[in-house]
Amino acid sequence: MKMASSLFIPILVLVIIVYAAYKKVNVYDSFVSGAKEGLPMVKSMFFSLLAMIFGVNIFLKSGVINYFFDFLRPLLLFINIPAEILPVAIMRPLSGSFGLALLNDMYKVYGPDSFISLLASVIQGSSDTTIYVITLYFGTIGIKKIKYALWVGLLTDLFMVIVALILVPLFF
Repeated sequence: MKMASSLFIPILVLVIIVYAAYKKVNVYDSFVSGAKEGLPMVKSMFFSLLAMIFGVNIFLKSGVINYFFDFLRPLLLFINIPAEILPVAIMRPLSGSFGLALLNDMYKVYGPDSFISLLASVIQGSSDTTIYVITLYFGTIGIKKIKYALWVGLLTDLFMVIVALILVPLFF
């Protein structure tokens, strides 16, 4: 299986080149032309992405998130929700990579088959990186009025956490 996955991209490129030769398309010129067209898009995405990364790092490094978790922990324990899933539920809309890192840590600490890990996995899989999507995609195409998209995205993420809290205990 590992060999098949490592050969997939080279075979795909080879199929594209053979198909382009069959259609009599100059592959190199098409590639260079596409790269030239893509460069302005990368340039326009760069500043939005930089601003998002900067903001998330300030949020994480300041320690505010730890105070927020400590504030919510008694409430979660009162309503019988594992407080350990809180970092995944809150960080997933900010950063998919950070959410995966937290999920990986949960697997190491609690095991992949534990209730907490299963719950965090469902939250990770059913929610989206809302802040990332809005920052990158909306910033790239120049949409400034993001209020409703942001609220809908964050409320959907919250809804998916609630659905996970209801369904995971039913199945696991």
